[in-house]
Amino acid sequence: MLNVNEIYPAVCGESSFSGRPCTLVRLTGCHQRCIWCDSAHAFHEGTAMSSEDVRAEIASHDWPLVLVTGGEPLLQRPVLGLLSDLVDAGSTVLLETSGTLPVTNAAGLAEVPAGVHRIVDLKAPGSGVDPADLDWEGIATLGTTDEIKIVVTGREDYDWARGVFGTSRLPAGTPVLLSPAHGLLDPRELAAWVLEDGLDVRLQIQLHKVVWPDVERGV
Repeated sequence: MLNVNEIYPAVCGESSFSGRPCTLVRLTGCHQRCIWCDSAHAFHEGTAMSSEDVRAEIASHDWPLVLVTGGEPLLQRPVLGLLSDLVDAGSTVLLETSGTLPVTNAAGLAEVPAGVHRIVDLKAPGSGVDPADLDWEGIATLGTTDEIKIVVTGREDYDWARGVFGTSRLPAGTPVLLSPAHGLLDPRELAAWVLEDGLDVRLQIQLHKVVWPDVERGV
């Protein structure tokens, strides 16, 4: 069984898949509390659903792209079976997960089934996450079809990201995306820093915040 917060048709708001229609599956629970989190409703609210019922709900929306997120979806080990079944059914599957160490009974990055695009939110200092929680060993397993996203709240976060970019701590060939924390950093500032330093990264904004600025859930 899975504890599911919500399932709905959406437009991907982040990653290189931004703008693509998808079915979004948000699972309940998270072991981190990032200061810029915009899905705190997923910390506790949820309904128990079998993997079969989740797949049926996904199929009812009839989109070939499926985004599984949270909360932290890897806290629920049954998600691995769901991800595998979705890939086997021919879906393009995205998993949005944190770049932090798994807790007891949670699944790790290396356990995610082949064929799933792992989009890892690597936590900069401004997130409030303890640096000791960063899962560098798991991040090292990422490949060219995965992505690393770093949310930047200000110059300190940017300098931290610049310090890890291009080092052995990030796997070669995995795309890196920098995202200004919505409401905390002007995207123009981040763009200027990237251009000034010549960083080979993708600058992204949260598209859903632009399209639906007055809507907090279901987008």
